[in-house]
Amino acid sequence: MMILGIETTCDETAAAVVERAESGRGRILSNVVLSQISEHAAFGGVVPEIAARAHVEALDHIIAKALAEAKCTYAALDGVAVSAGPGLIGGLIVGLTTAKAIALVHGKPLIAVNHLEAHALTARLTDATDFPFCLFLASGGHTQILGVRGVGDCVRLGGTLDDAIGEAFDKTAKLLGLGYPGGPLVEKEAISGDPARFSLPRPMSGRHDADFSLSGLKTALRLEAEKVAPLSDQDVADLCASFQQAVVDVVMDRLRMGLRMFRERIGTPNALVCAGGVAANQAIRKILHRVAFEAGTQLVAPPPALCTDNGAMVAWAGAERLALGRVDSLDFAPRPRWPLEEAAKAKTTTMASG
Repeated sequence: MMILGIETTCDETAAAVVERAESGRGRILSNVVLSQISEHAAFGGVVPEIAARAHVEALDHIIAKALAEAKCTYAALDGVAVSAGPGLIGGLIVGLTTAKAIALVHGKPLIAVNHLEAHALTARLTDATDFPFCLFLASGGHTQILGVRGVGDCVRLGGTLDDAIGEAFDKTAKLLGLGYPGGPLVEKEAISGDPARFSLPRPMSGRHDADFSLSGLKTALRLEAEKVAPLSDQDVADLCASFQQAVVDVVMDRLRMGLRMFRERIGTPNALVCAGGVAANQAIRKILHRVAFEAGTQLVAPPPALCTDNGAMVAWAGAERLALGRVDSLDFAPRPRWPLEEAAKAKTTTMASG
């Protein structure tokens, strides 16, 4: 089957066409992503109204380009998948309305995809990873540890109580005057910094759960920065290195506990899967390999372009759902809040086999 995937949950306007063979293997025929970074950089973060307007202006062209690169027509599609939540409501409305229009006009099934499940299932597209597996999802808006037992069957093992990891990196960059997006800039500065210079907390470490909390770490960093102000270039590098090391230590501790909970509740994981833009951070990626090795499993890390928001992951999640006969009605409403463990409870229609 061939599925068109549409992604507009935040500040990437994306569309892709993915093919799913009868064997269950996937192939990306096109994957077009338009980033809005330049439009939000002056504000130090994503402005929802600007993001929604940019999606309106770009989405039709992005879809046309994705179809052209895949040498695919609307008639050849087997379904239209779209991220229906969670995300910024303005962007969700743009993407979902467009997908409904395409599905209605061309008589194609609509598959409303949980954006987080799209991240979760990417490992099956890239590496054919078998269920069950443990997912570490870390991005600007989400930080979660999940047990993925099947399509639409996820167990939340842990999550952030406040800031997501990517959000904490961005706020750190803004505090230190580095710019946006902050994650890559903090990582770059940390290379030449001393991670032991500033004593920062490791929130939640040692607790018998798999939750995260980053707000206290962010506050501690601000206080340390104020002590040594005005900041020299070396001060900035040392603050970035100390912050990144604290995050790495927290991730290691929380993932160890998450994998322990996975074994207790689900069984032996076939892999530790990472997704989200934070997974591109090399210091964090290194510790993920270590944690997976200690747990006796493999680390599956999709290419960076498929870790961040994109249309291919949405198309693939749609293909996985459609293969099980799961489609959605045209009255499906966007869901700015849609916990992944509730994805299976969404209103769906099961297609008759054959």
